[in-house]
Amino acid sequence: MAHSLSLGVHRATRRMRTSEHSSLRSQMYRAAMSIPTNIAEGRRQKTDKNFARFLGYALNSASELEYHLIIALDTGAIQRAEFGSLTAATVSVRKMLYRFIEMLETSDAKKNEPRATISPEAQSRLSPKPPAGSPLS
Repeated sequence: MAHSLSLGVHRATRRMRTSEHSSLRSQMYRAAMSIPTNIAEGRRQKTDKNFARFLGYALNSASELEYHLIIALDTGAIQRAEFGSLTAATVSVRKMLYRFIEMLETSDAKKNEPRATISPEAQSRLSPKPPAGSPLS
């Protein structure tokens, strides 16, 4: 979905031809391309914690892109319909990134939790040994 968003922004920025929008066009394009790039780069990290860090960069770029889209609409650089579809896609990607980061951080926190230990007496009550000589022993 991030890739699709970046392609949509690329198409939109190609239509922004006036020189007054050149800086905005560049910023929008860079923010949009940064989202899938950081996802791909983060995926190659060795730990979930580092992956989550790169997803955070992608999330920040999505927030930046959303603001650039607002400016693009308000300055007449893009039409309302295009703004609506690109903003909806940006918000959707942001939500997915947020949930993914949350999942990785929750998973990482669970890995670091001490494991519960069960006393030998309690263990014997949970899974009693079969009697000696039974077919299960």
